[in-house]
Amino acid sequence: MTNNRERLLLFVLAVVQFSHILDFVIMMPLGPQFMRVFHITPQEFGLIVSSYTFSAAIFGFLGAFFIDRFDRRTALLALYAGFVLGTLACAVAPNYELLVVARAVAGAFGGILGALIFAIVGDCIPDVRRGAATGVIMSSFSVASVLGVPFGLFLATSLSWHAPFFLLAGLSALALMLAVAVLPSMKKHLLNAQPTAALENMRTVLSSPNNLRAFGLMALLMIAGFSVIPFISPYMVANVGLTEADLPYIYFFGGLATFFTSQWIGQLADKFGKLVVFRIVAVLSIIPILLITNLPVVPLAVALVCTTLFMICLSGRLIPAMAIITSSVEPRYRGSFMSINSAVMQVFSGAGSFAAGFIIGKATDGTMTSYWLVGLIAALATSGCMIIAGAVKAAEVASTAPAMPLTELSVSEPAC
Repeated sequence: MTNNRERLLLFVLAVVQFSHILDFVIMMPLGPQFMRVFHITPQEFGLIVSSYTFSAAIFGFLGAFFIDRFDRRTALLALYAGFVLGTLACAVAPNYELLVVARAVAGAFGGILGALIFAIVGDCIPDVRRGAATGVIMSSFSVASVLGVPFGLFLATSLSWHAPFFLLAGLSALALMLAVAVLPSMKKHLLNAQPTAALENMRTVLSSPNNLRAFGLMALLMIAGFSVIPFISPYMVANVGLTEADLPYIYFFGGLATFFTSQWIGQLADKFGKLVVFRIVAVLSIIPILLITNLPVVPLAVALVCTTLFMICLSGRLIPAMAIITSSVEPRYRGSFMSINSAVMQVFSGAGSFAAGFIIGKATDGTMTSYWLVGLIAALATSGCMIIAGAVKAAEVASTAPAMPLTELSVSEPAC
């Protein structure tokens, strides 16, 4: 695969990831509006977020049984088509209960879709450029934050909360047509595949101690992030003194900053080592976590500095972490591994937001309480991540189960 073909592939994957990420992140700033329109509590809002993540976890796990048996192109297009329909279902949901169901439908496809994107990166981009490639894919979060979230909030404020989902469904349909037109067939992971039963393949992936350490790393990362993230907007409005009209600035400036820092951190990970960069960014991320969850009433500019640092650090630590775990498994098992990893990520991100919803309370004056405790838990989980990350080894030297022999992976040629 030439560099031009790599860039085209990464562009298409980034576009798909952009719509997938926007579908998820748009829920967070809409929290205050959902609570007002549906007359729901923080716990019930947490269920809207968790319905997506738990569904993505369940279907991500089920996808591990079959995802490596198909051409990556065929699998991506089928899953993305289902995601478009799920997003459209969110747009037409008439009430809280059906919105929760629609979010679960979108999550069912979105969970496997996200895993497949990173499996393709692992298959097609050599390890020496994989950190930078991961940074490109992760920068879709930045674009979603800079362009998608503010515009989505504008539509929600001007029209209704349905409008952003109608727009996203339309844009995703266009992205699907782009993917159909330009994505190549990706079958090289099938060359060394063995005709083992689905359960045997699953046993192989789950019996590797290295894989289990990788899953543990992502579990703690998700708890550390998604116990805090869903409640930033409600906290900023209820405790810090921002208005709903101020919320787009959080995502605009945070996304604008991470658009540059995501790619920069990915390049640093390739140059200085993924583990070293991960640990540095993880340590730095504890500072904005504690700031965000203890912030009193402050001017808008101060709040924006804190939220921007938060987004830079949390997205920044995920880039080398994803590169670490993508390199920790053989190509022939990568789709199944990444599907299980996606399930782990969704379960623990959902569990983090759901549990935080029970920790956080609401005072008689409408302010949120105990958010500081959520921040402390997130900081402790981040510390655990730095320890586990050092135990996750690259596939060439990983200690794997006997049924999963290692192959020498080329660092100069892509795997698809």
